[in-house]
Amino acid sequence: MFLYANQSHLQKCVMAAFCIVAAAMGANCGSSAAAGEAPAGGIVSPSIATSLPADGDPSGVRKRLGDRGISYSLVYTGEVLGNVSGGVRRGGIYEGKLEGLLNIDFDKLTGWKGLNLFANGFQIHRSRGLRDDHFDSLITVSNIEAVSSTRLSEIWFEQKMLGDKISLRIGQLAADAEFFVSDYARMFVSNDWPTILGANLPSGGPAYPLSAPGARLKLTPDEHWTLLVGIFNGDPGNQATANRHGTNFRVNDPPLVMGELQFRFNQDKDASGLAGILRLGGWYHFGEFEDQRLDDAGLSLAASVSSGNARRLRQTSGIYGIVDQQIYRPRGGGPDSGVSVFGRVGGTQSDRNLIDLFFDTGIVAAGMFPGRPDDKFGASLIFAKISDSARALDKDAIAFGVQQPVRNYEMLLEVSYQFQLVPGWVVQPLFQYVFNPGGNVPDPSGSGHAVRSGALLGLRSTMTY
Repeated sequence: MFLYANQSHLQKCVMAAFCIVAAAMGANCGSSAAAGEAPAGGIVSPSIATSLPADGDPSGVRKRLGDRGISYSLVYTGEVLGNVSGGVRRGGIYEGKLEGLLNIDFDKLTGWKGLNLFANGFQIHRSRGLRDDHFDSLITVSNIEAVSSTRLSEIWFEQKMLGDKISLRIGQLAADAEFFVSDYARMFVSNDWPTILGANLPSGGPAYPLSAPGARLKLTPDEHWTLLVGIFNGDPGNQATANRHGTNFRVNDPPLVMGELQFRFNQDKDASGLAGILRLGGWYHFGEFEDQRLDDAGLSLAASVSSGNARRLRQTSGIYGIVDQQIYRPRGGGPDSGVSVFGRVGGTQSDRNLIDLFFDTGIVAAGMFPGRPDDKFGASLIFAKISDSARALDKDAIAFGVQQPVRNYEMLLEVSYQFQLVPGWVVQPLFQYVFNPGGNVPDPSGSGHAVRSGALLGLRSTMTY
C-alpha cells in the first residue's frame, strides 16, 4: 500500500479522475445502451404506476420526459417496529423514508453516448430509533433508520466506454451501493453496510444515510468478471451535526480506498445451471484510529494512572468475501427465482477497531408459492465480534475493581416475508431477535449487568412510483 503525504492528495486524485473522464467524454466513445438510462415511458419496473389509470401519468409528462432520457421515481418506505422483550426499554416506533431519484441519459437527451447523471435524496422521519434508543445495539435493526432530516444522498456523473466494458463515476457516492453487497440479502430489513465498517470508520464511512465525494472505476471485460475500485473522502461527517443535509461535500479528510473482484455465472434468464456470484474485496483507510486498549504511554486506558488519551494508530484496513449461490432453480426461472443462500465475511485489525470480525448468512425462497411469483420468504443471521483489544480493556477494568460485563459479540436473527400486493407495492412482516445488544454492554441503569437480549416484531410497507 502507498501512503499519502497529506490529506490534500484526495483532492488531487479526484481532479485526476475528472481529467480522465473528461478526456473519455471528449472522445464520445461507448455504448448508448447504458444500464442507468431512462426506462421506456419513464416508468421504473416494478412500479405502482402501472396499476393506476393512464399509468399514473394522465398528462403524459412523465412519458415525454422519459422519451427524452429524463426519468424520475419516488419510493416511500414506512414501518412499525416494536421490541416485545429485552433491550433498554419496551415500546414501538414508526419511521419512514421518502426517496426521490432522478436519472438523465445524455445519449437520448443530447446524443452524448454513455453519459448518465444520477441523483437521489431522502426525507427521513421517525419517532425514535429502535436500535439506539431501545436496544443500544451495533448491528442494524432497520436499514432506513437515520436522523430525521431532508438529505441529499448521491449525485454523480457516469461515463461508459468501450461497449460498457469501462465505466467511471465521479461525484458524491455511497460506497454501500456497490461494495460489500450481497444481492440475495437485499430483502432483509436488517441488511445494511456491514457493521465491521459502520462501527469502525469515521462517521460510519460513506454509506447510507450519508455519501461522500469520490470516484469509482468499473472494468467488465466479459459477462463473468467485474473489477471495482473506488476512492472516497473517508469521513462523510456526523449526520446529526456536521453534515445533517448531505451537502457539505467534504474533501479534506483522509481517504478510503476500496476494491472488489467479482465472478458471475449462469446469470442469463434462459440459463439452465444454478446462478451465483463470488466476490473478494478489501478496504484501506488512510486516517488515524484510536487504540482500543492502550493510552499514549502504553498503559491500559482502564488504569487510574492512565492519561485517558488513546494511543493513535495510522490507517486501518481489511478484507472480505461474499458468496451468493442459487441452490434450486425452477424450470424457466431466472437467477433470482427458487431458493438461494448467501454469506458475507470480513476481518480487520483488532488493536484499532471495535469490531474485528463480521459474518452474515441467510436463505431466501422466491416465487415458491403457486400464484405468488414475486413473493419472497427468508431468514438471515448477522454476527459481529468485539475485537480482542476491546475485550482486553473490559478485563482490565474488572481487574481494577469495576463491575461490568466483558463484551464479546452481538448477533441478530431475522425472519421476513415479502408479500407483493400489486407491482411496486410490497408489504413485509418480520421478526427479529437481538442477542447480546451492543456486544454485551452494561445496562444504562447502572446495575452492572449487560443489556438483555430481546425480540422485536415489525411490519414494513414499500411503495415505488
